[in-house]
Amino acid sequence: MSVLSTTLSRVKPSPTIAMTTKAQELKAAGRDVIGLSAGEPDFDTPQNIKDAAIAAITAGKTKYTAVDGIPELKQAICDKFRRENGLSYEPAQVTVGTGGKQVLYNAFMATLNAGDEVIIPAPYWVSYPDMVLLGGGTPVIVECSLENQFKLTAEQLQAAITPKTKWFLFNSPSNPSGAGYSWDELKALTDVLMRHPHVWVMTDDMYEHLVFDDFKFCTPAQVEPGLYDRTLTVNGVSKAYAMTGWRIGYAAGPEELIKGMRKVQSQSTSNPCSISQWAAVEALNGPQGYIEDNKALFQRRRDLVVGMLNDAKGVNCPTPEGAFYVYPDISACIGKTSAAGTLIDTDEAFATALLEETGVAVVFGSAFGLSPNFRISYATSDEALAKACTRIQQFCEGLR
Repeated sequence: MSVLSTTLSRVKPSPTIAMTTKAQELKAAGRDVIGLSAGEPDFDTPQNIKDAAIAAITAGKTKYTAVDGIPELKQAICDKFRRENGLSYEPAQVTVGTGGKQVLYNAFMATLNAGDEVIIPAPYWVSYPDMVLLGGGTPVIVECSLENQFKLTAEQLQAAITPKTKWFLFNSPSNPSGAGYSWDELKALTDVLMRHPHVWVMTDDMYEHLVFDDFKFCTPAQVEPGLYDRTLTVNGVSKAYAMTGWRIGYAAGPEELIKGMRKVQSQSTSNPCSISQWAAVEALNGPQGYIEDNKALFQRRRDLVVGMLNDAKGVNCPTPEGAFYVYPDISACIGKTSAAGTLIDTDEAFATALLEETGVAVVFGSAFGLSPNFRISYATSDEALAKACTRIQQFCEGLR
């Protein structure tokens, strides 16, 4: 008889972590591997942020803090929301967790009852459905087609809502597709939500600052103030400030919800790392100029990858509005056989063969709920991206 719970049997390990681990194992065995599966910036945390962390250590700020964030960080978050999103929150409406993932998980644990449904557009970040399942809820997956640039339509949202719907989980720009919703596209969705007052909105804005060309980021409570009292706006410092390992995520929303999330956190991890919190204060309050520099770098990489992938036989790669991912369609590759004799019958088989035969690590589309596709993170050097895309072109050329 297994010691593990039946709840655990409903979820799976993270496919992105699994693919990254496999690539690392091959690299350790001496293979020439280019990893494009991990979703983190390849450059270092800005010096002013590191200096703030060192200063905090020197000042002895190494003790327990309030369960869900120091007052200074909560105030910096309130200031950020007011300055950048036109949203007014008080510190009591703010929670800080050990990364955005914990914040999302706390919200589900604090709100979901058996039978509650959570609408999740696909492709989605791999952890969304499993967090819902762990919270006792039911993920309702709505597939968003390549024809609609992987974006949910108002008609699809309307059709997915039932009396059991508790949350609509929204991510723009998207991991894995990079798709970003314009003000008008988001307004069409919020108009639907205004007709269903029992549906709450959880918006994952982690890639807010990584948007390209003339795209302008917006968030649901900003577009439709009528949703303010039932929206949890989630963000963090991981992506924009190259602070993935520091593990600081945050959210703002109705005080009753924040209190519930605080209770969950008080009985699980308690406070996020005190030093990371002080570093995040500097990230939010300090100079922001390098964000624009990093955006320009990522946009150049995006254009490089999109161009080279669209030159690969059987690959159709749309141009994303943000984040640092592309999500090409490989429908024309399915059913073929690789040069090494591997049948490419799924996108997982494509990704596995690509890694084993060429040393390029990507994540297969079924992990994100929409196939046949794969995800590339272009948060690495131009040289590595060009080399990887050349190998992908050669691999696709060899399919028969």
